[in-house]
Amino acid sequence: MSVVAALQPVVEALERLGIAYLVGGSVASSAHGSPRSTNDVDVVVELRHEHVEPLCAALATAYYAPTELMHDAIDHQSCANVLHLATGFKVDLFVRGDGDYDRAAMGRNVDRQLEPNTRMFRLATAEDTLLRKLLWFRKGGEVSDRQWSDVLGVLRLQKAELDDGYLHGWSRRLGVDDLLAKAEREIDG
Repeated sequence: MSVVAALQPVVEALERLGIAYLVGGSVASSAHGSPRSTNDVDVVVELRHEHVEPLCAALATAYYAPTELMHDAIDHQSCANVLHLATGFKVDLFVRGDGDYDRAAMGRNVDRQLEPNTRMFRLATAEDTLLRKLLWFRKGGEVSDRQWSDVLGVLRLQKAELDDGYLHGWSRRLGVDDLLAKAEREIDG
């Protein structure tokens, strides 16, 4: 199942409507670290109520994209998903939060191909992918082997290239510096 087949039309619609986006989650951690399969793709969006009708109209022929879920996601700064009908692949649209970190992360990105000979997509940086994975790991009770494996994969492959000041500064502010230190010890050990 192609991530690009499900993601590209959504991204093209977002771009046409001038909606800022950032691909994150396991797709970003696979791009920066160790690839793994996934059944969805996480996309952070700066979605507003006036975007909902045109976005859903743009996706209507190829996706199940309920407008009420998008309005609710905007109201609660949460997630709405759209389902690619041809593949059953889910694109989770996370409405960007208003916090300092949310704004900082949205302003940083890297352009990457997700598959050979395809377009470039705007991905979360390796640092922000790590920070989000650490936050999810903590929020999930620190038991998800998948989240931890993603953290270690990104750290192993990107360690020499990471902006340590940014990564460690935000890990302290977000309260995951202990988890980052544990992951760094694990890959160094």
